[in-house]
Amino acid sequence: MNKENFGHVWYACYGSNLQEERFTCYISGGRPEGSFRTYTGCTNKTSPAATKPIEIKAELYFAKRSKTWSGGGAAFIRPDENSITLGKMYLIATDQFSELVKQEIRFKGNLEPDLTLAVKSGFLITKPETWYGKILHLGHEEGLPIFTFTNIDFLETEINAPNEHYLKKIILGLRETYQLKEDQILNYLSSKKGIKGNILKQDLRHLIRR
Repeated sequence: MNKENFGHVWYACYGSNLQEERFTCYISGGRPEGSFRTYTGCTNKTSPAATKPIEIKAELYFAKRSKTWSGGGAAFIRPDENSITLGKMYLIATDQFSELVKQEIRFKGNLEPDLTLAVKSGFLITKPETWYGKILHLGHEEGLPIFTFTNIDFLETEINAPNEHYLKKIILGLRETYQLKEDQILNYLSSKKGIKGNILKQDLRHLIRR
């Protein structure tokens, strides 16, 4: 499958893009509040045709030091049949997905991921040295493939707490997508690697309430 064969794909996210306003920066361009990076946006600036929640069979964790978010950890997933990560899907044009990947891995030049191979193999490596160099195929919805991306490795030696601005966008996205209550968000996030042992529960609760 590629953009010549179909017009749209589902992009599934699990980090700050859970908040639709923040995700819009990838489509329309702009700088998210609390971030030090301005996004160019996509050539095609059409808004997503639909959004849906998705439960991803993977472990959510935070790692590395993001200059975009003041040195805080970024969200990654590690596929795991026994774990559930709460995600959100955006139905976007296939060319938008390609440009989204380019923005995420900071790639300059032509890049059109072979999504046919991603569906067939279950994954596709784009740029292995980048933070989000692995596209994962998560299945299909309404006959269209679902894709997300993460690191090619489990970054267990680079676990790092997320910046509060980044974490707040995840909190807002969880509310927006799942209408979760304070304790539900607290229980979901407090156990994640990068948060557990690094952010006190009372500080996390305070951030959720803000």
